[in-house]
Amino acid sequence: MIAFNDLLDKLIRNALAEDIGDGDHSTLSVIPPGAKGTAVLKIKEDGVLAGMEAAEKIFRHMQPEIDFRPFKKDGDEMKSGEVAFEVDADIHTILQCERLVLNCMQRMSGIAGLTRQYTRQLEGYHTRVLDTRKTTPNFRLMEKWAVAIGGGVNHRFALYDMIMLKDNHIDYCGNITKAIEKAWDYVQRYKPGMAIEVETRTLKDVKEVISAGKGKVSRIMLDNFTPDNITEALSIINRQFETEASGGINLSNLIDYAKTDVDFVSVGALIHQARSVDLSLKAKIV
Repeated sequence: MIAFNDLLDKLIRNALAEDIGDGDHSTLSVIPPGAKGTAVLKIKEDGVLAGMEAAEKIFRHMQPEIDFRPFKKDGDEMKSGEVAFEVDADIHTILQCERLVLNCMQRMSGIAGLTRQYTRQLEGYHTRVLDTRKTTPNFRLMEKWAVAIGGGVNHRFALYDMIMLKDNHIDYCGNITKAIEKAWDYVQRYKPGMAIEVETRTLKDVKEVISAGKGKVSRIMLDNFTPDNITEALSIINRQFETEASGGINLSNLIDYAKTDVDFVSVGALIHQARSVDLSLKAKIV
């Protein structure tokens, strides 16, 4: 698995290169090199703050010796009118990093806030909420980081860190049993210890996974099952595998799924339906 810091450095490097190109000509035209300045991150709506660590890393990527002064931390509740941080740096650094910092923090705070709504509803229940791979290309790291800040659990990060046999894998392979056998053989040969999850569409599928997957499969996904069907499936599974409910789960029916005592619910909406929050980075002129 690719190290977190390596992924973050790559994301920041590519995002800055995309934005700056052959030069920030607006800044180059009016601000002399080496001029110093201070900027403040102003919170303009209530929510859950996320992206503070990311913001500092972005500024330090451009200029390691900045002075970054946080007044809040990732995961804190935030109120309109508060200040999240101040940063002292070259003005060129501030202006070149401004949009990337805001894009990350606004998006991450929106995801963290929505995730917090789910995790609060699940308080007192066994069930935990998972994110999915329904992410923005090249921005997955930040989005899944925001889910964790909001109290959610990260599912597999990408195709390379877990085997998940979904409907198309099973249909192309022939059947569930054959897919499990092939995946297990692959894991033993090439990826010892890698987890295998299998998607099921019916109670018949669940029984087939139990029969073919003991000692091989770690989690059964119950895809588009009603809460009643999940309850029936869980009685058959009898805690022999981890369980995950998926498909059509939202804030309005979340508790119905949690009452089944399923281990996880996966919710793509944590990321793809989150709304960015309003933040601004402003020059502080003394």
